[in-house]
This record gives sequence, structure tokens and C-alpha cells, in this order.
Amino acid sequence: MSSVSWASVRVVTAATVCAAGLWAVPGPAAAADGPNGIDDLRPGAHAAEPPAHAAGPADAENRLDRRGVQFLPRPDVPEPPEVTALSWMVTDMASGKVLAARDVHRPLPPASTLKTLFAVTVLPKFSQGEVHTVSLADLAGIEAGSSLAGLKEDMPYRVADLWRGVFLSSGSDAVHTLAGMNGGWGKTIDDMQETARRLGARDTRVASADGFDTPGQVSSAYDLSLFGQAGLTNRDFAHFAATKRAELPQDGGPDAFTIQNTNRLLVGSHGVRPYDGLIGVKNGYTTHAGNTLIAAARRDGRTLLVTLMNPQSGGRNAVYEEARALLDWGFAAAPRAAAVGVLPAMEPDERTGELRPVAHGPRPVPLHKAGIAGQTDGAPFTRYWWFLSAAGAVGIIGVAGLGTALWRRRRLARAGGGESDESGSGAESGSGPGSV
Repeated sequence: MSSVSWASVRVVTAATVCAAGLWAVPGPAAAADGPNGIDDLRPGAHAAEPPAHAAGPADAENRLDRRGVQFLPRPDVPEPPEVTALSWMVTDMASGKVLAARDVHRPLPPASTLKTLFAVTVLPKFSQGEVHTVSLADLAGIEAGSSLAGLKEDMPYRVADLWRGVFLSSGSDAVHTLAGMNGGWGKTIDDMQETARRLGARDTRVASADGFDTPGQVSSAYDLSLFGQAGLTNRDFAHFAATKRAELPQDGGPDAFTIQNTNRLLVGSHGVRPYDGLIGVKNGYTTHAGNTLIAAARRDGRTLLVTLMNPQSGGRNAVYEEARALLDWGFAAAPRAAAVGVLPAMEPDERTGELRPVAHGPRPVPLHKAGIAGQTDGAPFTRYWWFLSAAGAVGIIGVAGLGTALWRRRRLARAGGGESDESGSGAESGSGPGSV
């Protein structure tokens, strides 16, 4: 082979190898998910070898089993406020990340916050427009001292009216009426216990469907968070939980009257300012349980869920003011706070439609983040496709260069001239498309 041919071959080979080196070197992949999703911004969560102090999924979940306040300090995240509730929990609903917590599995009487479990269990069973006439049997067995919606015997109510009585007035008369429609008090308690089991609420023991103090009845801040989360996936539940005032019955009439939600943080009453962005959910109080509260609020596209049980400060509004403090902290801390646990996501069962936990761990990537996950999964294929395309392009250019060099040699030979020192200078000097 002529010297010109060998020079051209060397040019093509060098260019192809350089291109292969450029395209085969792994580029920066999309940020991998941390233990709690791609919003997990803990130090080292995205590093190849996280530092020893970075908690993995198992460690994060185990923190919820520990005693005392659980919070992972970071320089740019404020510490949670000091509150006196015996048990509390702050959860970012989109990711399921528990931002901070205290004794979340401590069994405590739940008072009327247990009505959230009652609603999750019974609310889907009846059409909101169905009419039921309240009977004497419906109102039998209500414990003395129970809160009442004010239902009247022999008066027809729509099911939606009964649920307003449950959510706004925390009415045991409404709970008893709906339980009667569900097959009775005992059956409803059994149904609630089964719902708790299905949702993964292992700390809950149901003895009274309305949350009235009953021996052996307990729940926990963790379980109440599960009930609040499950309830808010139901449109009717979310609507009733956020309703401040209503007429009972809603259709009016001579016997109608106004009821107001007893959640002071929602409506603003008894010296409590309403919380901006609050969307419910349920408050409770009994002598034995003290004050209990499940509160959800939404700001700037972020929804937080806070549960508190039995504040010890003695203030009549302590549960609301402590919830306010935790919500304020949560909105400030959520963008960069580390997770101390994960609340399992809920999805309806394909056969029954009943909510079930998907997994006790990281949630599925939300729709708007699916593109990032897709890019991460498809990166190797894309990288090699571009390598093959680049190699092919370089090969074509090299062949064209070789042809050009041979053509020039033949012309020089015909003209009687010698080999040009410029024959391969374009590629060798790095000025061509395939240069390195």
C-alpha cells in the first residue's frame, strides 16, 4: 500500500478511537434516588458511598420505634419546636417522609380522632344522597357526656347530613345512626378493626366506634396519621373534614340549624386563630385521652399532616397551638429535612377498591419525576447509540478523506510532481470534524 494510503488509514483509526473514547466514557447520570425519593437531600444521600451517618431506609424506619424526639439535625434545617404532647408526628404527604416525631407508637386513647377510622371504614358504603329516617334504636346506647350533632328521632336526613354531624359536631348520635345502617355497633367496631389491620395500624384497638373512653381502646400518633392519610384520598372525606359550617339538615326546613366545626384551628374560635391553608382533619377530647388532633395543611403545593396526642402544658388550646408550631416548622424544614421514617403510600385494591399500603418504604416516583427516572434508566442505551452514530460518522469522514488523498496523489503523479506534505494535514492537525 502506498504511503498516502497508510497515512489516511492512520488518520481514520486515530479519529475513530478518539471518538469511541469520548462517547464510551460514562457521562454524569441523572441524580439517583435517595432512600426516600429524589427529594431526599440528606448529606451523602446521592453519593456513591454515603457517609456512615447517612441513614438508609431501614435505619429511617427504625427511628419511629425509638423513644423520645426523633430528628436528624442538619445545619440548614431548624430544629423542631418543643411541644408537650406525649406523642406527635409531622409527615410530608407527597413523599411520605416523616420529618420529625416523638414516641409515635405509644398506645394512647384517641378520643374522637378515632372517628377518622370510622369514616374511612363506613363512608364509602353509602351514597351521600341516600335518605335515612333516624329511629329510636339509632340513638340508643349513646354514652352520657358524648358530643351530639342534634339529630331528631323520626326525622329524615341525607347520608351527607349525617357525615356533617360526624365531622363538624363530632356527634355520637350521627356515628350511632351510621353504624346502625352499617349493620350495628358491634359489626362496625369489627369492621373498623379490620380496616386498621389492612392499613397497617398495628397500635389501634377499637372498643367504641365514636372514640368514647372505653377500657382497652388505644391508638397512636402513627396510626392516626395512617387514618388521616387514607381519609384524605377520599373526596367526600376531604370535603367534610374541611367544612367549617353547615345547615343540619342541609336542605333546610323549620327544624334546621347551623352547626360549626369544633376544630378551632380550622374555624378560628375560643381564642385560636385559624391556620392559613388548613384543610382539616379531626380533633378530639375526653377526660382520659386529653386533647388529640389530626391536622392537615397545604401551602405552595406542599401538604403536611400533623398528629398530636395529649399535650401536657395544661392550656385549653395547647393542642392547637402546638399543632400550629409543628406545621410552621414543617413547612420551613420540609424542602431539606432528612426523614426519620416513611409513611407507606396507599393504593386501592384492584378487586375490592379498598385502600392498602403499597410498601412500608419509599413511595413510587411521582408523575412529574418519572421523566428523570426514565432518563436514568435509559442512559446506557442512549450513550452507546450515540457512540455508534459518532463512530459511523467518523468512519464516513475518514473514507472520504482517504478517497480525496488518493485522488490528489493520482493528479500529482500525472503532473509529474511528488507526494505533498499537506496530504493528510487536515485530519492530523485536528481541524476536521473528528478531531480530538
